[in-house]
Amino acid sequence: MKPLVGVMPLWDDEKDSLWMLPGYLEGLQEAGATPVILPLTEDREEIEHLVDICDGILLTGGHDVDPSVYGEEALNGTVLCCKARDNMERLVLEEAMQKDKPILGICRGIQLIYALLGGTLYQDLPTQHPSDIDHHQTPPYDVPVHDVFIKKDSPLYDCLGSDRISVNSYHHQAVKDVAPCLEVMAESEDGIVEALYKPFYRFLWAVQWHPEFSYKKDDNSRKIFKAFVRQF
Repeated sequence: MKPLVGVMPLWDDEKDSLWMLPGYLEGLQEAGATPVILPLTEDREEIEHLVDICDGILLTGGHDVDPSVYGEEALNGTVLCCKARDNMERLVLEEAMQKDKPILGICRGIQLIYALLGGTLYQDLPTQHPSDIDHHQTPPYDVPVHDVFIKKDSPLYDCLGSDRISVNSYHHQAVKDVAPCLEVMAESEDGIVEALYKPFYRFLWAVQWHPEFSYKKDDNSRKIFKAFVRQF
């Protein structure tokens, strides 16, 4: 049987409903996994059961991470959060790590992992880290808009075989101060952390860009999904 990957749901504030970008699911399917969208719940017993039956967890993009997660107050009105997701994903991450489940984070996923494991975030990149690099591109989202530099001693370099790749970019927040248990794998030209991992853990990777948008025509995006699925 193909490995089962629990995919965190996206939340639509205007429609008061769950939704999903097909690229998360299709990217996992192409890599050899069976994805399943998890319900939005804060019930610990239910989350324990969901994580138990899944072989791995994909933390998706979406809302900003609530600054209270890393001990700060919202900087301004651009910080838009979904507390239900923050609360659920805290429990999911804790449970998955206790059970040594492979974890992949994308966009919000890298930010959430970082914040929950002891780091802090730039809440509003345009205000806190002004740059000429485009971190919030307009459609189409599968087009690369800037380069990232990959550390040669990192698992990501081993996976991609390159120390510089071009990526798409669509995010409002970003990793700021380093969480002590995580290591940076890649950075953008203006110093934003673009990928990280947890050493000595079975598989905990996260990237700031969006392989779910680009996997159809970008081999590096496919390699990331495959590296995740190979852990099962």
